[in-house]
Amino acid sequence: MAQKFKGIVPIEFTASLFYFVKNHFSQEIIHQLKYKGNQPIGTMLGYWFAEDLKEVPILQSVDYIIPIPLHPKRLKKRGYNQVETFGKALSEVLDIPYCDKLLIKKTHTETQSKKNKLERQSETSDWFALNDTSEFTGKHFLLIDDVLTTGFTLETASRTLLQIPNSKVSIVTMAYALY
Repeated sequence: MAQKFKGIVPIEFTASLFYFVKNHFSQEIIHQLKYKGNQPIGTMLGYWFAEDLKEVPILQSVDYIIPIPLHPKRLKKRGYNQVETFGKALSEVLDIPYCDKLLIKKTHTETQSKKNKLERQSETSDWFALNDTSEFTGKHFLLIDDVLTTGFTLETASRTLLQIPNSKVSIVTMAYALY
């Protein structure tokens, strides 16, 4: 995973719980969580992964868990952010505050799941914005998402968070796509 960001954006640490493979149970798990409203899957994955993440020294310095946000239109249509239960479970086990108000999605985009990196980049990289950052200077953020595919969404969100002076970003996802 770290190779996706090397030389592009400075990331302290990256990890995924499992590989995402098309036509495999991993795809079904994410599909159930993301499109079928089976949010307890996110909670289960968060509790499971947090036990491993507790052993990672660099994550001891994380100040906030930040989910990749959905644009308000997408949130209204879906009714929930698929990474929320995952993030809240991580927050509980790791004893790190879950903060879903700092990073906001300001650009409504079509679903990114079927696009390659070039198609994603051709749209815009100005997808995210920050709310009031005054209390976040010098903080280490654990940015979370469901699946890392091309890395472009996480790269763009990381760049936005790194606009906060002296901040650091680590990334954790439920799955890492092998294509």
